[in-house]
Amino acid sequence: MPGDGDGVARRMWQLFEPVHAVSYFAPACAAAFEGAGLRGFWRGYFAGRSAPLGPVGAAPVVGCFFGFAPAMVARALPDIWTRITPAEALTARLDGAREALVPLLAQTRPGELVELAGVLRAAAERAPVAGRVLAAANAALPWPQDPIGVLWQATTILREHRGDGHVAALVTAGLDGAETAVWRASLGGVGSGGAGGVSREDLQRARGWSDAAWVDAAGRLRARGWLDDTGRPTEASRSALHAVEETTDRAAASVWEPLGPDEIERCVALLAPVARRAAALLRWPNPIGVPDPRESGSG
Repeated sequence: MPGDGDGVARRMWQLFEPVHAVSYFAPACAAAFEGAGLRGFWRGYFAGRSAPLGPVGAAPVVGCFFGFAPAMVARALPDIWTRITPAEALTARLDGAREALVPLLAQTRPGELVELAGVLRAAAERAPVAGRVLAAANAALPWPQDPIGVLWQATTILREHRGDGHVAALVTAGLDGAETAVWRASLGGVGSGGAGGVSREDLQRARGWSDAAWVDAAGRLRARGWLDDTGRPTEASRSALHAVEETTDRAAASVWEPLGPDEIERCVALLAPVARRAAALLRWPNPIGVPDPRESGSG
């Protein structure tokens, strides 16, 4: 286990992200949104993830989600709020997450589940939210009363906290949403919110960028020396990836700094088996960019 805060932040992200991500891939979560009146994956996605912000239109979500094409966001928002309220969306996402996580936690002893939920809740409550809109909105929600609900909500706050920091790192690097998608697809590697091996076809479809927008973004990346004439990443591009990921890790490190090595190891021991079982519900590769904990040796 790395002894520095940045290394701990990355290791913990690799474990809590799959637990949060069941919300997007588990059949129980999709069924919960359908039962609440939303058909189609993207309606459920945008409703569940933006609901903590209230009944907002497309513009704030374009800003917060960053990597999505504005036109794709506008197809979902504000239309979804004519079909479901934000409060109903929050209920659906939590109910779906609970149902998805119950079988994954069947092998976890009740006392260990309470312990893990408590550690992650304490970490989430330490997360600084100034300048982090999605983290702040989720942190302001009331905590569930059950340990499974607490576990899921804590991982959600932690992932949005890290994601907000990652967006800040990308903006600091001078990237826009389309450029980030093209860049990540060219790298084909793993990173916070990166492509994680997803092809251009899959990533472009998942983020809603038109062919014209994709080509224009690739041209801007070539002009700054990040792509060569064949569309492959240059050494400067790979150096930039390292810098962005390092900044993201550093911005997330304060959440874990109060924990000593023994506490970190205990948290990893409790969370890693859950992360591996959650990974079985996810689609790999996917645009999240987190390594598959079943293959990365986490824990």
